[in-house]
Amino acid sequence: MEARQLTPEPRVVEVTDRAAFMALEQEWNALVQSTADEPFYRHEFFRIWIDDFAPEARLRVLTLRDEEGRLTAVLPLMAERASLYGVPARQLSATANPHSCRFDLVAREPAEAAAAFFAHLRADKSWDVLRLTDVPEGGAGWHLYEAAKGAGLPVGTWESLQSPYIPLPATWEEYQARLSSKFKANCRRRRRKLEEKGRVTVERVEGGLGLEAKLEEGFALEASGWKGERGTAMAQDGRTRGFYSELARTAAYDGRLALYYLRLDGRAVAFQYSLEYGGRYFLLKPGYDETLGDCSPGQLLMEEVLRECIARGQREFDFLGPDMGWKRDWTDQVRRHTWLYVFNDSAFGRALCAAKFRWAPAAREVMARWKR
Repeated sequence: MEARQLTPEPRVVEVTDRAAFMALEQEWNALVQSTADEPFYRHEFFRIWIDDFAPEARLRVLTLRDEEGRLTAVLPLMAERASLYGVPARQLSATANPHSCRFDLVAREPAEAAAAFFAHLRADKSWDVLRLTDVPEGGAGWHLYEAAKGAGLPVGTWESLQSPYIPLPATWEEYQARLSSKFKANCRRRRRKLEEKGRVTVERVEGGLGLEAKLEEGFALEASGWKGERGTAMAQDGRTRGFYSELARTAAYDGRLALYYLRLDGRAVAFQYSLEYGGRYFLLKPGYDETLGDCSPGQLLMEEVLRECIARGQREFDFLGPDMGWKRDWTDQVRRHTWLYVFNDSAFGRALCAAKFRWAPAAREVMARWKR
């Protein structure tokens, strides 16, 4: 009988310490570039996020390698204690928060990677719930969710964001033709009103020795308005400031940073903190001087930036974050994002799933009817 050579199966390896995680950078980024090529999935983005938001996190980064040892998939998770409706639970969470914009499983073969990661996680009884936050529609993370659902595990979803975006045409004139006549007239009127107050200029910053001062200027402008009042501005939390500062320095070094300022007699009255990557413009943080609200400096800067994005050959402008009226002035297209929940195959896991997706919504419905 002829001997048959067995082909090694792809293998899942968990990375749990920082040194091993850091060693993955080169092949991790090569994987990202060949698959879901976005800045939020790159190794340095996760490194900066972990350093600033979760330096003490218990990392559980799932990696998949093929029979030749090549990295074919990554899913960066962390283990933490969580409370679901007052009940302590062991949670595996995406290494992400609202500043991450979106999160996903990165894989050359998403279905194969999801099956391997699901089998690995199912054999592990040390967690109660897996939570992947802000997975975009069509993202590879959905394969993991469907694998769990198909195997009969309790699962649930919650739509978190509808992020507007603009597919950019080849010319500014072509894009302008999409906008309403009323909106364009309003922009012209607001520009004239602002120009009556002084000289209006636009500045683009990509890095350089003055980067720190430019960042501080943008941070201060963002904190001067409603974000400052609500405590959500970049400069108001040490971790958040550190994250955006380090991200800017790293992006500038890689040639991917774009800071824009609309200036009135040299003073910044609108600001955009953005990344340019793979022919796309990602708006992470805008800000404007709210005392000039009748001139809409933020929208005037948007017009200038969009014009330049088209001139630079960008194919998409991604607003990121939640759906908002001022974003919809520029587009009618949105990209949906969803939180994906998988609960372990145990009585406790099923109870947690029922509490989150059946009991709690039913209780809220009863309370809403009672209040009416």
